Amino acid sequence: MSSDPLAPRPVDRALDPGFRHGQSMEPNYSGVTSFLRRRYARDGGGAEVVVWGVPLDVTVSNRPGTRFGPRALRAASSILDGDPLFPFRADPFAALDMADAGDCVFDYGLPASIPAAIEAQAARLYATGAHLVTLGGDHFLTYPILKALVAKTGAPVALVQFDAHQDTWDDDGTRVDHGTMITRAVKDGLIRVDRSIQVGIRTHAPQDYGIAIIDGFQAGDLGPKGIAAAIAARVGDAPVYLSFDIDAIDPAFAPGTGTPVCGGLSSREALDTLRRLGGLDLKGFDVVEVSPPYDHADVTALAGASLAACYLGVLAGRKASGASIVP
Repeated sequence: MSSDPLAPRPVDRALDPGFRHGQSMEPNYSGVTSFLRRRYARDGGGAEVVVWGVPLDVTVSNRPGTRFGPRALRAASSILDGDPLFPFRADPFAALDMADAGDCVFDYGLPASIPAAIEAQAARLYATGAHLVTLGGDHFLTYPILKALVAKTGAPVALVQFDAHQDTWDDDGTRVDHGTMITRAVKDGLIRVDRSIQVGIRTHAPQDYGIAIIDGFQAGDLGPKGIAAAIAARVGDAPVYLSFDIDAIDPAFAPGTGTPVCGGLSSREALDTLRRLGGLDLKGFDVVEVSPPYDHADVTALAGASLAACYLGVLAGRKASGASIVP
C-alpha cells in the first residue's frame, strides 16, 4: 500500500480499525457517516473519547423527530472533516483517539424499559475508560447517562445546561419526560445544585432547586466571555457534565427542534462560549433535541455538529495541557 496519505485507500477510514489519528482525507460527501469520519467501533474500540447516538423521541412534549437527530448530526459533521478545527488552529485528532460507537439500542415498543437500556449501554462504554460525547435524541437521555456517569465516578457532578427550558417540572420518579429529568437528577443526588448552572433559559418552571440561571436576555447582555466567566465561577473545580439542548440557540439559527423559543443565543455566541470552558474539569457532553423534519438546509444539524466538534477541540486542548479527560 502506498505511504502517500492522499493516495486512494481500499478501506473506508470509518471502517478501518487501525485509524487512530489525523484526518480521514476522503471526500466529505462520501463514505460511512460516522461522526467526523472517525473509525466505527460498537464497543468503543478502546478509544479515550467515544461518540455515540441515542435516537430517542419517545418523551417529547411537542414536535417529534429527534430520533433522526444522531444520523443528521453525523451527516452534517462530515463537512467539518479535513481542516484544522477553528478556532483551535489544530487537528484535535492529533491528540485524541476517538471512535464512533454507533447508536444506543432499545425497544421502542417498551418505552418504560428505555431509561435502563440507555444507562446500561452508557455504563458499558464508561467501563472502558472512555469519555462520552452523546448525540441526541430528546433531552431525557441526559438523566440515564448522568446515572451511569455518577455510578462510574462515585460522586455527583456539576451540570452546565444550555437550554431554553429548565426541565424542572414535577416528576413522581417514574416519568419518561424531557421536561422533568433535571428534577429526577436533583432528587436522585446526581448533580451538585450548588455548582450547577443553566444558560439561555427563556421559559418559566415551578422550581429551580437552587440551580443558578442565566436567562436568554441576561446571556445577551453578558456575551460569550461573560457567560463563560459566570459558568467558571459557579462550577469552580467540580467535575462537570455539559448538556446542550439545541433550543438554547434561537430558532433563527436552529429551527429544527421540537420546542423552539425565540430570544436565544446565536450559533456564534454558543460556540464562542463553549470554546472558553476548557478550564473546567469536563466529564461528558451531549447535544440534544435536533429534529431534522423541522430543519432547513441542515442548519440545525450543522450547528449541533459544530458544538460537538468544538467540545472535542476543548478536550484536545485539555489533554495537550496535561489535564485528565478520563471520567
